[in-house]
Amino acid sequence: MKSRETHLIDHLEELRQRIIKTLLVFILFLIAGFLFVQDIYDWLIRDLDAKLAVLGPGDIIWVYMMISGVLAIAATIPVAAFQAWRFVSPALTRNERRVALCYIPGLFLFFILGILFGYFVLFPLVLQFLIGLSAGHFQTMFTAEHYFRFMINLTLPFGFLFEMPLVVMFLTSLGILNPARLAKMRKVSYFALVVISIVITPPDFISDVMVIVPLLVLYELSISLSSFVYRKKLIGEAGAEAQG
Repeated sequence: MKSRETHLIDHLEELRQRIIKTLLVFILFLIAGFLFVQDIYDWLIRDLDAKLAVLGPGDIIWVYMMISGVLAIAATIPVAAFQAWRFVSPALTRNERRVALCYIPGLFLFFILGILFGYFVLFPLVLQFLIGLSAGHFQTMFTAEHYFRFMINLTLPFGFLFEMPLVVMFLTSLGILNPARLAKMRKVSYFALVVISIVITPPDFISDVMVIVPLLVLYELSISLSSFVYRKKLIGEAGAEAQG
């Protein structure tokens, strides 16, 4: 019993160290992003006709921290994934360790793709739609805090949601998921994705639909990729049994 408790304490200590390393890397990227945040800010507002307003000096720091934070999150994802891999790798087989390591660059790539989709596709469409609603009725004046909060709320969740196909592929390769199970969970998954889309978008029907459709496409893509990985896994296992 004492040996088991010691083993658990060692695992918790290792987990703590890896979390600290990840947080330190995040802070370093946050500082690096803050050094260039004014240039990034200028690029993000390049299409606006007027300058954004601030209601107090603290809003300036808050906006810069939001922008730097998103950059730091994106840059830290590979490091966090690698630390997670190092933590769980002793419990994995050699082949599972190799497969898991190969997914780390994909996590970063899919996160960036999600951010780009949210920023270049979803954000301008939703923004123009909402501005169109105010035409002739309201004088639109954006504060920097609300503008960037709105932008991040629309773009950042897609960075994580775009990881779904890759996570499904990984869990399929480990045997935790399979395409049949995903297809069986389709109704529940659709409901969950609809709830997520309603939570992360402004309260209007058009914005909800524009988010729901890509999420459902991502889920169907995840099922297709799971089928591909599952078939490949079965072929590999059949080949191994034949050689044995």
